[in-house]
Amino acid sequence: MTIRMKNASLLSFAAALFLLAGLGGCKRSAEIPAASGSSVAAGLAPEASVVLTKLDGTTTAVDQYKGKVVLVNFWATWCDPCKIEIPWLIDFNNKYGPKGLVILGVSMDDEGRKVVEPFVNNQNFDVNGHQEKMNYPILLGDDKVADKFGGLIGMPTSFLFSRDGKKVKTVIGLISYDELDKALQAQL
Repeated sequence: MTIRMKNASLLSFAAALFLLAGLGGCKRSAEIPAASGSSVAAGLAPEASVVLTKLDGTTTAVDQYKGKVVLVNFWATWCDPCKIEIPWLIDFNNKYGPKGLVILGVSMDDEGRKVVEPFVNNQNFDVNGHQEKMNYPILLGDDKVADKFGGLIGMPTSFLFSRDGKKVKTVIGLISYDELDKALQAQL
């Protein structure tokens, strides 16, 4: 095999991985196991030491939500599938927040608060015919935070935890509203 053919094969393989991983803004969701050795891989919530920074600069610890159903949604302001999902998350927070659902939106924007805060404060989303802002806690994330959840290979990525802190679902890419609704109702 010539060097040119090897390079073409490697490029084709990389392109296939890219599409399978959902990095191109996939519309189908995928359930994958977390990296072995992490607490998430064992089906448990990430380490209690996962502390996230809120937009106002204060922090919150993931373990403070034990006893609630927690959906941790990794997203970014530049992610089109994330923007499709945000109105659904607002709606779920309205419907299921009083029943014990906590949604944590973890922004993975490299620019951090400088980009995320204006987006959250100024962007309205159509939720059942009404214009609404994001109504769940928005936190600032980075690769270290993502690694504590088992890592990310595409966005949006969501992790659903039961009331006892066990991971029950990992969704990579855009999941349908109905599918996510069923997963949430099953835990509530």
